[in-house]
Amino acid sequence: MAELVLCTATDLYNILNQSTKFSKLAEPNYLCLLDARSKREYNESHIITARRAKQNEDKCFLLPESIELDCMQYCVVYDSRTDALDGEGPAIQCAKVVSQIARLPVLVLKGGYEEFSGYYHFFRSQKVFWMPQEIDEFQPYPIEIIPGLLYMGDLRQANDKNIRKDLKIKSYVNVSLEPTNLSLPSEDAFHIPQPDSCDSDLLQFFPSACQFIDSHMRANCAVLVFSKLGISRSSVVVLAYVIHYRKCTLQEAWNHVLKCKTNMRPNQGFVQQLSEWEKIILGHPLTDISNPRF
Repeated sequence: MAELVLCTATDLYNILNQSTKFSKLAEPNYLCLLDARSKREYNESHIITARRAKQNEDKCFLLPESIELDCMQYCVVYDSRTDALDGEGPAIQCAKVVSQIARLPVLVLKGGYEEFSGYYHFFRSQKVFWMPQEIDEFQPYPIEIIPGLLYMGDLRQANDKNIRKDLKIKSYVNVSLEPTNLSLPSEDAFHIPQPDSCDSDLLQFFPSACQFIDSHMRANCAVLVFSKLGISRSSVVVLAYVIHYRKCTLQEAWNHVLKCKTNMRPNQGFVQQLSEWEKIILGHPLTDISNPRF
């Protein structure tokens, strides 16, 4: 039997927005999202791609049909507002049924639909059936690194006015050679025109990039750090900022960002520069970057 684990609204938001070339939601064994609320509540509005968890005549939850739960990377269950695992609400009851089949931990959404939809109203839906083509065409949003304040994404997301509006993003760090269609005051944009190469020197930009992000976050202004694909250069600047912001090691920053963006991958030259940055911030290097995980 799999264990039950609480996940935050940010965790689910990031799960929904993982992508490689296409959204991970298009992969059949990626996410099973179950809504354990009543049929009326589900029909009124639910989180995108969620299916309603059905019950039998005795009000016991049933396993979802046509889903191989033992193969799922993520199984997430939510009700209206469950916020602990020691209760007996619908989400807990449903999650316990799912856990009998699932191999990996079953996630219970902390705060339920109410909290998630309060933060991410643009991910509410009344759509019950999703055609494969609709899932294939789903456009992921930027990954959330610091809730409501710091996001990491790609060039398409930076140019998408709906994403900018939904996430209330007003400031940008562009870590690429590509121009954008953004028309911004100079104080709201920071450009690092470097290619994704082991020879590119991003370290020289870390202090000013961190100062730029700090100044906007202090004003409660959300910042999007982006590169062409949102995998290498943008993740380097985000990692550098997390080290600076939390005064933590590269390893700790790496663990946090990798949890948010599971395919982030700085090249080896950038990892060496991050090690140098760790030394600057903490006084000496603490992370062994010879580890194959880096």
